[in-house]
Order: sequence, then C-alpha cells, then structure tokens
Amino acid sequence: MADQLSPYRLGKARDIYNLHNIFNSLSWNLLVGSIITLLAMRLGASSTYIGLLAALGYISLFFMPLGKFLSRFFKIIKIFSIGWISRSLMMLLAVAAPLAYYAGDPKRALLLIMLGIIGFQFCRGFGMVGNNPVLSQLAAGPDRGSYITQTQVVNSAVTMFGSFLVAIVLGREPPMYLYSLILSVGVVCGVIGGVLLGKVPEPPKQESQERMGFFSTFKYALTQESLRRFITILFIVAMVSGVSRTFLVVYVREVFGHNDGMISLYTVFGGLGFLMIGLLIKFLVDRIGAKPIFIMCVIIGMASMIPIVFFPQSAIENMSTAILFLAFLFFMMNFGFLGSEGIAQTYFMGLVPEKMMLDMSIVYFIVFGIAGAVGSTLAGLFLDLLSTLNLSSFISFKILFSLLITLSFVAVMLQRNLVRLGALPFMGALEVMFSYRDLRAITLLDKLNKTHDSQEEKVLLGALHDTPSQLAVKGLLERARSPRLATRLEALRAMEALQTLDDDTEKALMDEIITNTFTTAYISARILGNRGCFAAIPILRELSSSQDYMLAGEAMIALAKLNDVTFRPQIEKIVSQSQNPRLKIMGVEAFGIYTSSDSLPALFDIMREDNPPPYLRDAIVLSMSRILDTPIQFYRILLRYLQDQTLLRTLVRDEVEASLEFYHSNMRGKQRSKKTEAALIARHAKSMDAVISAYIDDKNGEPLSRWIQELPGNICNAPVCTIISEAVMNEELMTHDRLRLLLIHWATYQLRIWTKKIRTII
Repeated sequence: MADQLSPYRLGKARDIYNLHNIFNSLSWNLLVGSIITLLAMRLGASSTYIGLLAALGYISLFFMPLGKFLSRFFKIIKIFSIGWISRSLMMLLAVAAPLAYYAGDPKRALLLIMLGIIGFQFCRGFGMVGNNPVLSQLAAGPDRGSYITQTQVVNSAVTMFGSFLVAIVLGREPPMYLYSLILSVGVVCGVIGGVLLGKVPEPPKQESQERMGFFSTFKYALTQESLRRFITILFIVAMVSGVSRTFLVVYVREVFGHNDGMISLYTVFGGLGFLMIGLLIKFLVDRIGAKPIFIMCVIIGMASMIPIVFFPQSAIENMSTAILFLAFLFFMMNFGFLGSEGIAQTYFMGLVPEKMMLDMSIVYFIVFGIAGAVGSTLAGLFLDLLSTLNLSSFISFKILFSLLITLSFVAVMLQRNLVRLGALPFMGALEVMFSYRDLRAITLLDKLNKTHDSQEEKVLLGALHDTPSQLAVKGLLERARSPRLATRLEALRAMEALQTLDDDTEKALMDEIITNTFTTAYISARILGNRGCFAAIPILRELSSSQDYMLAGEAMIALAKLNDVTFRPQIEKIVSQSQNPRLKIMGVEAFGIYTSSDSLPALFDIMREDNPPPYLRDAIVLSMSRILDTPIQFYRILLRYLQDQTLLRTLVRDEVEASLEFYHSNMRGKQRSKKTEAALIARHAKSMDAVISAYIDDKNGEPLSRWIQELPGNICNAPVCTIISEAVMNEELMTHDRLRLLLIHWATYQLRIWTKKIRTII
C-alpha cells in the first residue's frame, strides 16, 4: 500500500479538492438541481416524467462497476476527472432543449433533456468509482469526520448561493433562453471542476486486497449483520429523501401555483438548511460520533413532512402564510434528509474496513441509486394514478407524504440497532447538544487543534480545566503527550477536573505514571486515585517506593483513596524510613484517608522524631483528627492557634467551657440520677477542668490519662483510649502544643458524645 500523504502534500491536495468542490457544487446546482425540474415543467412534463427524470439521477450508481473495471487499466483519479468533464459536456443536449421549444417541438425538447440527463449520469457513474477512495485519502487523520462534513458544508453553501442567483435570474416569468444560459454556465463550471480534480494525488491502490466480483461483493455485504442492517436503513432513507425533495418542487407548483422564481427562492432556504446541518455535523461528528447524528437527521426529516399532512387548504390562498410555510418546509426537509445522506456516508466509511472501501462503495452507491430510482418512479406513477381517480393535488400529496412519514418512522426504529462505532448513546448525544459546558468544550478543543502558539495552548487548556467535559478526554490525552512540559502539566490538570474516566483513559494514565517519572507521573497517579481506578493498584503499590518522591507520595495517597487496606502497613514502613519531609507529609495524609486507628502509633512515632518540620506536625495532627473523627471542628481550632500561638490556653479554656456547658444544658435535672452511667459522667464532667489544667499548665498528663481510661467502652474504642491515654503521658509528645490541643479537643468531644447518649436513655 502506498504511503499516506505527508501533512504538506495533504494540505495542498485538500486545497485543490476544495476548489474543485466549489465548481463541482455550482455545476451540479445549475445542471441537475431544481432548474432542470422547472424547465421540464415549463415544457409540460407530467408527474410520471418528473419521477422518471428524478429516477435517472440515480442510474449513475449502476455504472460504478464499469469504473471499477476501468481502474484495472487506468489511474482512478484519471477516470474520476474524465468522468466529471464528460458528464458536464453531455448536458449540452439539455442546453439545446429550449431551442427545440422555440422551433415548436416541445416533445423533442423533453427528449433532449432526458438524453442529456442519461449521458450525464452515465459518465458520472463510471467516474464515481474514485469518489470514496479520493475522499478517504484526503480525510486521513483525527479530523476525518470533520473534513468529510466540511466538503458537504462547502457543497451546501455553494448550492445556496447558486439557487439564489438562479432565483434572481429567472424572476417571475423567465424566457426559455435563460434556461439555456444557466445550463451553459453549469457546463463550464463542471469542466473546470473536472480539470481541477485531475490534479489531486492518486489514492493508494490496495495491492493486498482480494479482488471481489460484483455479486460476491453484494453477497459479502448481505451476510454481514451490521452491513445488512445499514443497507436496509440506507435504502429506506435514500428513497424517502429522494422522493420528498424531488416532489416538493412539484408540490409547490401544483398545489400553491407559485412561479419558477419563487420556487428557486425556496431552494435557497433549502440550501441554507443543508448548510446549517453541515456546520452542525462538522462541529459534533468527531466528538459524539455518526450514529446519533444519523438518527437525529432522519427524525428531523420525518417531522418536517408532518405539517404537509395537516396544512389546511384555506391557508393556501394566504400568500404570507404560504411563503413562510414553504420556506420553513424547504429548510427543514433539506436540514433533515440531506443531513442524513451526508452523515450516512461518514458512518459507512467508519463501518467498512479500509481495504474494502472501493468494493463496498459500489454497494453503497448502487443501493442508494436503486432506492432513489425506484422511489421517484413509483412516486410519479402514484401521483398520476391518484389524479386519474379525480383526487386533487392537495389530497394526493397528503397521501404521498403520509406514506413517506411511515417509512421514515420504520427507518428510525431500525437505526436503534446500528453498531455505535464508538459514538455516544442517542440520549447522551442529545445531552451534549443541549449542554453549554460540552459545547464550549468542543469549541475549545477545535481551537486547540488549530493553534500552534504555546501561550494560546496554555490558555485553552486552562479554559478546559474550568469547563470539564468527557468529550475533551481524547484531545487532552493528545496534549498530555506533548514535548512541552508546561503543556503536559496543563493537560493533566484539565483532566483532573473530569468526574469519570473511561477504560482507555485509565490505561493511558497508567502508562503515563510508568514512563514519565520525575515529570508528570505524579499527577496521573493522583487522577487515578481520585477517580477510583482499582486496576491501577498493583502499579501504585510498586511506585510507592519510587525515587520520584512526588510520585511515591501521590501513589500512597491514591492507594488510601482506593482503600487498599492490606498495603497500609507497608506505607507506614515507607514513611517511617524516609527522611524526605514532603514524602512524610503525603504518607501522613494517606493515614488520614485510611482513618484506621491502627495508624495512630505510627503517627505518634513520627511526631517523636527530632524536630519534625512545622507543616509535617500540622499534617500529623490533621490526619489524627480524621482518624479520631473530629476533622471539621479541630481544623477551625488549629487555624486559630496557628494565627496566634499564644492563645493555646485560651483555646483550651474555650473547649472545656463549651463542653461543660453542653453537658449541663442537656443534663439539667438529671445530674442526681442514681443510674450508674449518669453518676459516672457526672464525675468526669466535674473533674474535667482540673485534669486538663494539669495537662496544659503543669504538663502533667497522668490525671487526664486516668480520665480517658475510665471512659466507657461504648463511647471510646478500647484500643484508641489506650493509645491516647499513653500519649498524654509521653514527655516527648508533651512539647508539641498543636498535638496537646488536639488531644484536649478530642477529650472534650468525648464528653459531648457521652452526654448525647445518656440524654436518650434517662
């Protein structure tokens, strides 16, 4: 297989193809758009003729096997280019149709149009074999869906512009020669577009691809469940889309009686609808996937036909109402059905293996062609049949569009079982479409993909941190592999704001903590812990003893958040042996997260070390407060103490007075109770002031130790009471005022808890 185009060559190729797309879209609109239908109707064509004319628009797809055969001998891009030039030249027959009309032979004029369309579609058919391979090559890269949709956006914008020009030129009652002039411009644009197409690089040949015959290809497609289901849906959608949009022009002419200029003006609104859905798809497709957009487009197309069924006949004569209604109808029908045709191709390219793209593309377009041809032909015959039954055009079109609505509903039901191809569920996609946060994240990601400025990159990543969205994960992972350290840090920081991680993201972060030690690995470890990635436990255990102390510390904290209790003793060992203050602080924080009283001895041991740093001491007492279940209340007291350390005795006095006041207010009238527990708490309350004063003023912890040991077992866990009672008597620990403040706070808190329990039983 040939090498993929380099970024420079890909950019040049896209520029050429984009210019071709402009001329090609303009040519299509001026040759086989609504202009040809309007011309045929001016020549007196029946509904059957119009249906047959629309059906011929799909016969090109049956000549794709001829193009595949020619690809064995000629380059695909050459076949593509010649096919596009030839199809435009074939329409010179249609250019001559008005001349036959002036010669007094309208039947020959209609024949020339028919022959021109047949020649156009024949040349288009064998040339189309290059469409998907060329587009697939140009759409290579992460913006695949976006670029494919971009070509459709350009197409719709040019179509809207062309329709507007046609509407201006035709006016109310255009002379027939104007049709020849418009068609001639379309021929010239088509030839220019074909010449430009020949300058696009040749797509790579699939040398390893097993050549499949025409029928073998169809057989393969129908034996694959996912492809068979898609082909069925494509057939229905293509049929409904082709019939609805083709006969909408006839509907306006026969039911409302509007002239060619007005109808061309309505097609401008149709082009605007196509442009809007193209922009929406381009914005969303790479983020939410093709399937939910495909479903949404078919639903919108179906809903757009419902007003036709219920539109009252009395409103036809109201010009303002009719114009607003028809403009809305053209806009919404093109928005839905042209959008569904475009996103169907994007979905198909994701569904089919690259090596089978050429063969499967033929299947795709032939199914599309059969559906459009059969639908248009049958719809024309159906309308003529209804007219023979003396039904008015108004009623006939209501019946036709009711059938199309039913078929659309069947397609939507079938779409639910399509393979997702990595897309979001339909309801999840709707949430994205109506979520300001997700839409802003997509906008920021698009800007991020286009920027090459490091400062702007940093700003955008910061904005993504402030706008957390799961849709940003892929883009953030790409930036997490940036060669710039600052970019990697900002990307991972933005990922920290995400609430959940998928399996691929967790795996990427686990790879990150192994490969990027001493740089950004510690952030990845923190994210894995915060988001509950239990699969990372083995790696985190191993890295808890890493030489990268930031990584080791975050690994210990992550293990605590993942509640890996079996590894806690190992963390105690690592912390006790380390001389790194930061690592000790992070290990101490892990103990607080575990909230296991078994860690209290280890914390007291660290506090007894020679001159521990102030922040380490703060971390120890805060972790102890979490283990002792007093984190919120004690944190407030500690902050006040650190602001002014001379307030130690004042803060202690406040704690004692507040606790005793709580006791007396709740036990008023019950202090003389003869119950044993009431008497015991009364003695503790009476002696609290003295034992705490001895501990603070005289540094004598023995009275407080006895006071703690005498607490009942249902108030204080026995192991905890033992550890605390021993700690208050330790002379080394007596020098740490913040620790003494914690132990006093804990003691007063026990009196409060005890009071609450007794109040409920006395």
